[in-house]
Amino acid sequence: MNTSGSLTYVYAVTHRTGLLDDALATLHGIGQAPLRLLCPTADTTDPVPSTPLASLAFVASDVPEQDFNETALKNHFEDLQWLEHVARTHHDVVQAVAARAAVLPLRMATVYQDDHRARQALSAQQDVFTQRLDQLRAHTEYGVKIYLAPDATQPPPAATAPPATSPGKAYLQARRAQRHSRDAVYQQAELAAEAIEAIASRHATQRVRHAPQRGELTGPEENVLNDAYLIPDDQAGQFQAAVADAARGFPDLRIEVTGPWAPYSFAMPAPGPADAPEPPS
Repeated sequence: MNTSGSLTYVYAVTHRTGLLDDALATLHGIGQAPLRLLCPTADTTDPVPSTPLASLAFVASDVPEQDFNETALKNHFEDLQWLEHVARTHHDVVQAVAARAAVLPLRMATVYQDDHRARQALSAQQDVFTQRLDQLRAHTEYGVKIYLAPDATQPPPAATAPPATSPGKAYLQARRAQRHSRDAVYQQAELAAEAIEAIASRHATQRVRHAPQRGELTGPEENVLNDAYLIPDDQAGQFQAAVADAARGFPDLRIEVTGPWAPYSFAMPAPGPADAPEPPS
């Protein structure tokens, strides 16, 4: 039940279990607010339901209305420090739930006017949520990124040009060598991507291709592949070992496996009743 002056913030969809009930009693959300499970019916004192549809639940907490109403969110999304705090807390809650149950992460800053509105949204989408959770159960997200080293696309030191070589011709030769070097390393990146795709075809049930990262996230390296894979938990070790083995064949590249993560890349957009503020895109 909401406290006065608060909204209902929803982190994820999951299935209610006894283990999760016990864990949430010790976990907190944004602003150290206690977490709770919102089921389609308001009565959560009954024993844990025996069917997946009946046990469907939002993981939720109260947040101050003054900080999470539509106007406040538009302002806060310009505040990087505020965003970082909310994003980290949201992630921590989702990861904690993922360690104990199948979880469908929802978009950051998914809020409703109250628990009743949140339950309405859950009920309206319960068939879709249940189907999606069934697909995610016993699966975990892993990322694979391919980077080019900052010096990998630079040509080797040029030999001293013969005295008869004009400055213009020497420049063209240097440009040709640089182009050849870049083409060679990008070709290696394509081959590496094909090798990763072949490995994923044996282990992953789904893949999402994200745009390569740019700027401060990559440092001096160039990110040329940024994919996410949904891997069955009993194949995670084999998948990581196969990628590491393939990476050794591409010394001019850095191939990184990230995870395990809650399946953010394989979640769906959050349900949105008319009263749920939409964060700016």
